[in-house]
Amino acid sequence: MRTILVRCLILGGQVAGWLMASAWAADSIPTPTRAPTGWAVAAFRTETAPEFEFEPQGGPGNGNRFIIRHDAREGLDGSWTRTFPVQGGHWYHFHTLRRIENVPAARRSAVVRVIWGDSQGRQVTHDTPTAQTFRPGVKPSAEPEYPTDKATDADGWTEVSDTYLAPPAATQAVVELTLRWAPGGRVEWSDVSLREVTPPAGRKVRLAAVHYIPLGKTPQANCEQFAPLIAEAARQRADLVVLPETLTQTNTGLSYVDCAEPIPGPSTEYFGKLAQEHDLYLVAGLIERDRHLVYNVAVLLGPDGKIVGKYRKVCLPRGEVSAGVAPGHEYPVFETRFGRVGMMVCYDGFFPEVARQLSANGAEIIAFPVAGCNPLLASARACENHVYVVSSTYCDTSLNWMLTAIYDQEGTPIAKAEKWGTVIVSEVNLDRRVQWSSLGDFKAEHHRHRPVMQAEK
Repeated sequence: MRTILVRCLILGGQVAGWLMASAWAADSIPTPTRAPTGWAVAAFRTETAPEFEFEPQGGPGNGNRFIIRHDAREGLDGSWTRTFPVQGGHWYHFHTLRRIENVPAARRSAVVRVIWGDSQGRQVTHDTPTAQTFRPGVKPSAEPEYPTDKATDADGWTEVSDTYLAPPAATQAVVELTLRWAPGGRVEWSDVSLREVTPPAGRKVRLAAVHYIPLGKTPQANCEQFAPLIAEAARQRADLVVLPETLTQTNTGLSYVDCAEPIPGPSTEYFGKLAQEHDLYLVAGLIERDRHLVYNVAVLLGPDGKIVGKYRKVCLPRGEVSAGVAPGHEYPVFETRFGRVGMMVCYDGFFPEVARQLSANGAEIIAFPVAGCNPLLASARACENHVYVVSSTYCDTSLNWMLTAIYDQEGTPIAKAEKWGTVIVSEVNLDRRVQWSSLGDFKAEHHRHRPVMQAEK
């Protein structure tokens, strides 16, 4: 009787191992006869194992194609696997290309895992603790890594890759190329590698937020009052500066409709010049008019003085609805010279869907112009998505309500304003991975594990 590898995970313990188990029937899982040395097929249960096939040509890169095919049944789950030797404390880059057919949610069903182990295949730990809000000081277990889906080419091949620091005691890394929960689906994996690379330099960025309420009587006067604060942020070498919500209307006595302007328009031109002068990115909360519609928006200006992009507030409180403001319906994320930035506005913070969609779209930082919000929810938005949230608010600290703050990936305010007319700045490393004991790098995991929403089907 032929055998297949069956994965064995001891939940709640510290061991992830491998064992050999007999297939239920000799022909239940055809063994690919031409598979390269070191590669095997794996399944949690033989009765839910898919079909495996190997083709030495037809794929990009080295041409190899590792194929997994599901029949019409629900719940099938299986992987191609290989163990790579590694040296603890060294950096490694994983890379593969993936092409799918009839797989509705590839992010959840066509998945790669990299599992670190010692010479006996036992789980290892990271050298230093990272998460500070759960079991502080404890070296977290090295949970499986989930490489990131990147661009897809014209032939349908998606790059899946990432760079990792091998835990100190690791001597091997098991790579799994998986297809699960995709009735009638098919996946091809090609050009698979795990190679040592030089340590990355890291992506350090200085985030800033302004704590100020403008007191002008016109939109332009309000804009001008932020100029010295932006200059102060630049003096502190800020890369990204976040201003508060609807700053052209606040305290002017004018309505939203009175202050609405096209984008590009006078306010974006003004702030664009400041962004260019100080060589930084700037997020301003403005009010946009587009034909007959009025939107509450956040606008990202770049160091070239041009508009990088805008976000139209999706969640509207009743006061804005009755003021004739229309909701947005998109969650754009924008590339900058230091990383990917998304934006949300005020009332959006009360709802997890906005920040989650921005994170799903690749945001590493969420700029948050906000009049007021529950600071615990701002913390939750950062923590549940493992993103940095930079908020600029009109709330005084005496209110025990929203903060002008920079929240780290655990949801902890690492900088917060105490006085009006001040600027807070904090330097962060966007390449830092927060490792939680028993959860691992949850930013990578939640993209793979979060449920499939109706819009994805």
